[in-house]
Amino acid sequence: MYEEKIKELIGGEIPAAPKPLAAYVPAQQTGNLVFTSGQLPMKDGKLLAEGKIGENISEEIGTDCAKQCAINCLSAVKSVIGSLDNIDQIVKLVVFVNSAAGFSGQPKIANGASEFILQVFGEKGKHARSAVGVSELPLNAPVEIEMIVRILS
Repeated sequence: MYEEKIKELIGGEIPAAPKPLAAYVPAQQTGNLVFTSGQLPMKDGKLLAEGKIGENISEEIGTDCAKQCAINCLSAVKSVIGSLDNIDQIVKLVVFVNSAAGFSGQPKIANGASEFILQVFGEKGKHARSAVGVSELPLNAPVEIEMIVRILS
């Protein structure tokens, strides 16, 4: 049900979880919670965009990047639990936004991920969230997201 909704929304298959950039795993399960590592807006092996939001990246591109990060978080969760249909609740998103000096629209950028999650999961997609401006991200990515989900027991 959730996987079919995602396929419908993205117009294709859910991608495999992006390969880690260093010595860590894409997601880790403990009890009925799954924590993802930070996921960048990678698609087909490359970043959707590079740079700082409010400098050389528009808010529109930033929200698209946040959505792609959310898709990659879900891919990481799927790599651990087998099927996204086993998700009981999206618990929390932590959104890091590579921000130009003076840019304060981090919540708007984070909405790219939050709105996508709500489209897919409805009530079970309502989550806590932090949206944080940072001065740099790995590979000069505009956005990075961590996700916590509760799975069915």
